[in-house]
Amino acid sequence: MTHLRALEASADHLRAIIGPLDDAALEQRAYPTEWTIADVLSHLGSGAVIQQRALDDAVAGRPTPSDAAQPVWDEWNAKSPRAQAADGLRADQAMIDRIASLTEAEASAVHISMGPLDLDLTAFVALRLNEHAFHTWDIAVALDPRATIPADAAELLVDNLDLISRFTARPTGDVRTITVRTTEPERTITIELGTDAATVTAGPSSADPDLVLPAEAYSRLVYGRLDPDHTPPFEGDPGALDVLRRVFPGP
Repeated sequence: MTHLRALEASADHLRAIIGPLDDAALEQRAYPTEWTIADVLSHLGSGAVIQQRALDDAVAGRPTPSDAAQPVWDEWNAKSPRAQAADGLRADQAMIDRIASLTEAEASAVHISMGPLDLDLTAFVALRLNEHAFHTWDIAVALDPRATIPADAAELLVDNLDLISRFTARPTGDVRTITVRTTEPERTITIELGTDAATVTAGPSSADPDLVLPAEAYSRLVYGRLDPDHTPPFEGDPGALDVLRRVFPGP
């Protein structure tokens, strides 16, 4: 499974980043400044526990209780920063190992309900990859302002932005169409802005692009992570980019 291989690589990347950090570094602010690096690891770790529970329940054919998440969050919030880091990495790997252990029959039968979503295994792993890659970047960029999302993940993320785009895109008062072309890989995205709606459509367009930027950067833009200090060189209209930063405030 392509997304699982990319998730395994993202986990390896995260462990390599965290390995050298001392306790003081774990309490350094990550990219979402209200969170420390340890907080991000706690979020990834508790998420892995909750998501693995949902996966195990789906494989067993039983429902996951609606209140299953809160006790996990309470437990992880009570951990020390060092425990959040160590346990977060362990839980992350345990979830990956569980996915990899599924038989072909189990994998094909998986359907997991997450809010309004009914996910097969591929979609479930793809959503975890999104979360994992962006939060790993949140940590990496706090330690190195030049950090980017690795190419193997970025190539998949750019094609898995529809859900987040539909839920987070906001009208800004602008009435216009902005066309974005990404590189590495090349994609075309059209953002239609109306007075009370913002619609994002991926696919060919006859319009000349207003912006040309790496797929990695566009993916971070949609997740609210492309502020001016972390924007790579791009082609096109800086004003259009400023508008899109407002369209995509992040989840």
